[in-house]
Amino acid sequence: MEKNKNNSGYSPRIKKLYTEKIVPALLKELGLKSPMAAPRLEKIVINMGVNEAKENIQVLEQAREDLIALSGQMPELKKAKKSISNFKLRQGMPVALRVTLRGDRMYEFMDRFVSLAAPKIRDFQGFSANHFDGRGNYNIGLRDHLIFPEINVEKSLKSRGMNITFVVKCADDKKARLLLDYLGLPFKKDQKEN
Repeated sequence: MEKNKNNSGYSPRIKKLYTEKIVPALLKELGLKSPMAAPRLEKIVINMGVNEAKENIQVLEQAREDLIALSGQMPELKKAKKSISNFKLRQGMPVALRVTLRGDRMYEFMDRFVSLAAPKIRDFQGFSANHFDGRGNYNIGLRDHLIFPEINVEKSLKSRGMNITFVVKCADDKKARLLLDYLGLPFKKDQKEN
């Protein structure tokens, strides 16, 4: 199925931008000789917690539909690993959904997130540069999944939080930040770097 897409000449906008303009700019700025040494986006992981699913299974189905519309693929159901009585949680209960995007779907999601969804975040000033994990991966926590235009607001009555992880193939956070800057992820401008 992927081969048919590529034979038709289709390539996501950000993927073209990455290969044609971002890689040469990264090679020049970082002093690298091979394009294979340039930092690149490996995958995007989207996690959505659904703690109300223990009382109402329809909530889980609606969250699954929202993630399918958002990502274009079926999410994986994550279950509780152990029982916690204070939270009325038993082992094996559904608690979250996860989607891992790679290839063209990853670039398409990145494009929609940067150009359509991020500007709709309330009081948005840019993302903090402190959310890197030390290995080049960047985490964003969102309070409202309704910022994405694919979500049907009439069906999805409650806004849900989600975590988006951008997994960048490189050794350190500075190179990863440079790549995400080039890809258009808006960081806070006035923040001092440590």
